[in-house]
Amino acid sequence: MARKKKELPLLEKITITDVAAEGKALAKVNDLVIFVPYVVPGDVVDLQIKRKKNHYAEAVAVKFHEKSPMRTEPFCQHYGVCGGCKWQCLSYEDQIRYKQKQVFDNLTRIGKVELPEFMPILGSEKTKFYRNKLEFTFSNKRWLTEEEVKQDVKYDQMNAVGFHIPGAFDKVLAIEKCWLQDDISNQIRNAIRDYAYEHNYEFFNLRTQEGMLRNMMVRTSSTGELMVLLQCKITKNEELEQMKALLQFVADKFPQITSLLYVINNKCNDTIGDLEVEVFKGNDHIFEEMEGLRFKVGPKSFYQTNSEQAYNLYKVARNFAGLTGNELVYDLYTGTGTIANFVSRQAKKVIGIEYVPEAIEDAKVNSQINGIENTLFYAGDMKDILTQDFINEHGRPDVIITDPPRAGMHNDVIDVILFAEPRRIVYVSCNPATQARDLQLLDSKYKVTAVQPVDMFPHTHHVENVVLLEKR
Repeated sequence: MARKKKELPLLEKITITDVAAEGKALAKVNDLVIFVPYVVPGDVVDLQIKRKKNHYAEAVAVKFHEKSPMRTEPFCQHYGVCGGCKWQCLSYEDQIRYKQKQVFDNLTRIGKVELPEFMPILGSEKTKFYRNKLEFTFSNKRWLTEEEVKQDVKYDQMNAVGFHIPGAFDKVLAIEKCWLQDDISNQIRNAIRDYAYEHNYEFFNLRTQEGMLRNMMVRTSSTGELMVLLQCKITKNEELEQMKALLQFVADKFPQITSLLYVINNKCNDTIGDLEVEVFKGNDHIFEEMEGLRFKVGPKSFYQTNSEQAYNLYKVARNFAGLTGNELVYDLYTGTGTIANFVSRQAKKVIGIEYVPEAIEDAKVNSQINGIENTLFYAGDMKDILTQDFINEHGRPDVIITDPPRAGMHNDVIDVILFAEPRRIVYVSCNPATQARDLQLLDSKYKVTAVQPVDMFPHTHHVENVVLLEKR
């Protein structure tokens, strides 16, 4: 006999007091900490507990008694369902104030190192249409919202192109308008969707791994160039013809696309790092531009997704590096060499290291097209490349700039940095929590002398942070 599920309580007139991780807000009832999405500090709400542990619970707001003065009206029709841009209900001024607090809390509570006064966070001038890259998923399992389910509407069309629903890996929310990327992205996605509907194209089923249309990526750039990459599963000649007909339709309808690409992916995942990308029309890349420098961006390249704020971020990093023209700089996790090339004019030599071989090829090209001759790039796992032997061969760096992934730096990498003993370390991070952990490991030899948060992603809880460490 099935055990009856315990009914979880409804808590009435609870005041939301703070923001928490992952875009959620926080309330406290007696000693119980409760995490709640889509509310802001100052809201007074009834909370339905959904999940309860010993010391915390997760809940949803089911009724508002008072709305916080910080609250703003969300501008996106998909808000609250899509799972992205969770802070649309919080004024931008308060968003960046809480991001500054998030950095401070992480560095003080986790890092436990002596800190200088933080510089005020650099907010993003653009808070809508600020991204230069989006990916959309095709699925034959369209997610129905609560309202659609309640109305009991029967839909003839259950295919969708949009974003994955959090917690439902095979369901996709059909996106009509997304405010993250230039509106051309919406136009292209919706045109492809309508063409596919009209011509009865098969959308992918993530469970059975059947269907042709899988994924599409749109990249825009500050130079006005535009890249579209279509990803399909192709097992029959008929599907290949269908895909090419769709690409021709896109090429004709959107002549402003400068790089129209496709990839045939018959694997069980959407990663394309190990797949051949084919050009249907135009170039196999687009360019970004910054301070007169041009950066080649291919379909597999990493480039900061907020171009304008990336420029501000890199200026902070360069300023913290304090270059005079005589320094040997190591740029760790260099990606396509953006930071390495950006600081090269002020350095004697820059050595960049990155895991992705294609990114390193782009980094080398970026140096060539900008006439930069004082850079060297190496591809491989950071902990395998950056060794004491590498330091002995290439020289001890005066400055290390490091911009690791969210997981932070491997302990072996930190050990080699300590061995290298640069005068300065500029640590750029998209995760202040792992950055704080790494700062603690560097604390024996390095003191934090400057901290500058930069908001790259309005309406989300994510924040970039730049820290300057100087030798004790």
